Amino acid sequence: MHKSHRAEWLLFGAALTYAFNGVVSKWILQTGLSSIRLTELRTFGTAVVVGSWLLIKSPALLKISKKQLPELILFGLIAVAGVQVFYFYSISKMPVGIALLVEFTAPIWITLYLRFIKKESVAKSMWYGLALGFGGLVLLAQVWKGLTLSGLGLISSFLDALSLAYYYVRVSSLTKKMSSEALLTWGMAICAILIGIIKPWWSFPFRIFSQQIPLNGHFEGHSLPGWVLIAWMILLGTVLPYVLVMRGISKLNPATASTIGMLEPILAGFFAWMLLSESLSAVQLIGAATVLVGIYFADRASVL
Repeated sequence: MHKSHRAEWLLFGAALTYAFNGVVSKWILQTGLSSIRLTELRTFGTAVVVGSWLLIKSPALLKISKKQLPELILFGLIAVAGVQVFYFYSISKMPVGIALLVEFTAPIWITLYLRFIKKESVAKSMWYGLALGFGGLVLLAQVWKGLTLSGLGLISSFLDALSLAYYYVRVSSLTKKMSSEALLTWGMAICAILIGIIKPWWSFPFRIFSQQIPLNGHFEGHSLPGWVLIAWMILLGTVLPYVLVMRGISKLNPATASTIGMLEPILAGFFAWMLLSESLSAVQLIGAATVLVGIYFADRASVL
């Protein structure tokens, strides 16, 4: 087995857990909780969980220098807050499939950045992979059925894509200087602090923790306490996939890693079919297969 395959499996696991978290987040957002409040809750909870674990395991890993602080603040602002706030806002204004389609143009921006800004060589198979992957996402999202789109939702999705591209590029370099868990803790903590300044915690709608949140799809007629869904979102929808992604990116170039991330919309469609009673058409299945072929070509570019 090639040495990069472990990284690929890490990224697959991240895409799987991220995709399922989309369903959980959708349920939470249906309570009326804003996207920025959800991000505030998610980042604070993640920082507390991972930070506490590191304090017990190895407190030294959390130490940073004054020189690292500015880049960590920027990372928390763009790579953490930007990705989450813009994503949650996008799916509150547009179909999830369209929002994910725009978000996952990130590998294209990363590859253009590496080729024309960093002046790095890019294998032809990477370009083929990107073209197939994006084409597959177009089929998967069936954009022709969503021509009437929210202008603000579309702008938010593009900002999400740029934030995601920044995330992959910065994680690739920052994990060479510090552990992925420490980076996750600092990124989430900084994001939570910044949002807390804008949206103070004393005005947070804490009733959501005890509120019974109705589920839809196959679970229509059932509900779960808010704290259960929030705990899932933090532990299995944030901590686990973020750690998997950071460890995976450290072993692959950011362009290839972000292309593998295109699995998320496919898996999100699968979960929507399984849990939310949403159907997948023949065109969407062809799109999913095309994305997989694109990922194969992009992965070949990283190992040649």
